[in-house]
Amino acid sequence: MQIIPVLLGVSIVVFFMVRAIPGDPAQILLGQNATQEQVQQLRASMGLDKPVLVQYGLFLRDAVTGDLGNSIVTGRPVTAELLARLPATLELTAFAMFIAVLVGVPVGVISAVKQYSLLDKITSVLALTGISMPIFWLAMILVVIFTVNLGWLPFPGRLSSGTAITAFTGLVLVDSLLTFNFAGFWDGLSHLILPALALGTIPMAVVTRMTRSSMLEVMNEDYVRTARAKGVVPLRVIFKHALRNAMLPTVTVIGLQVGLLMGGAIITERIFGWPGVGQIAYDSIYRRDYAMIQGVVLYGALLFVLITLLVDVLYAVLDPRVRY
Repeated sequence: MQIIPVLLGVSIVVFFMVRAIPGDPAQILLGQNATQEQVQQLRASMGLDKPVLVQYGLFLRDAVTGDLGNSIVTGRPVTAELLARLPATLELTAFAMFIAVLVGVPVGVISAVKQYSLLDKITSVLALTGISMPIFWLAMILVVIFTVNLGWLPFPGRLSSGTAITAFTGLVLVDSLLTFNFAGFWDGLSHLILPALALGTIPMAVVTRMTRSSMLEVMNEDYVRTARAKGVVPLRVIFKHALRNAMLPTVTVIGLQVGLLMGGAIITERIFGWPGVGQIAYDSIYRRDYAMIQGVVLYGALLFVLITLLVDVLYAVLDPRVRY
């Protein structure tokens, strides 16, 4: 039920802030040589000549039914545009988060177990470096190293021009496996690695630091000391008794990072030519496409709230005490 006021608040903020952006969409579409009469006619056809409150009321009425309006630039429904681009962003975000968790959790555990060792110090420095690096800078460095200099990975886009994959879900890796198109799977994976690395570096560092901090706190609990005193195998103590309880704050961070990745994907998708929601968001802001900007922000807010809900459910799975 909290989703409703959250989305309502987001819709109010984005609706009025978008209209505070300098520039007239009608003037941008028609160009600088258009007459004032032509601009006014186009504004009337797009409903921009009505009072702002009336515009918001009409937008809210349609949004409740799932109609986010039509793009000012393309004329296509915003919902259709988002659904067409959403699989690419989801695939990029999921793979980036997979890399972040796959590396961040084990490194954080090892760093906590080997506290104050040389490995722990190196890991802490690398994690701080990962958090500090801007995504756009890291993305360009990765392209220069692995594409321009070494030639190991392709750039840009989601697939090579000669690769064709039958679409079922819109997810390249999934669709290629469903059709046993292993050449297409490798081509899609090779295009996905660089943008996922660039996007997943900061979450990887955050997950590493949070896992280490949580593990250090849990390792000092009485039940962990009791398990050690009873002679339980050290690996069993770490992964069964300590890690499961230490994962609660880590899961929270992972959920928040997934939501943040949706925003960070705008920069990554622009650099790598990735045809996702981030790319269309950038173009919409540049073109003052009010309807598309509103749709992108609302979609991001909805996903963020749903991810938060999923994290709350995972609490009960990881720690049965949360259920009561």
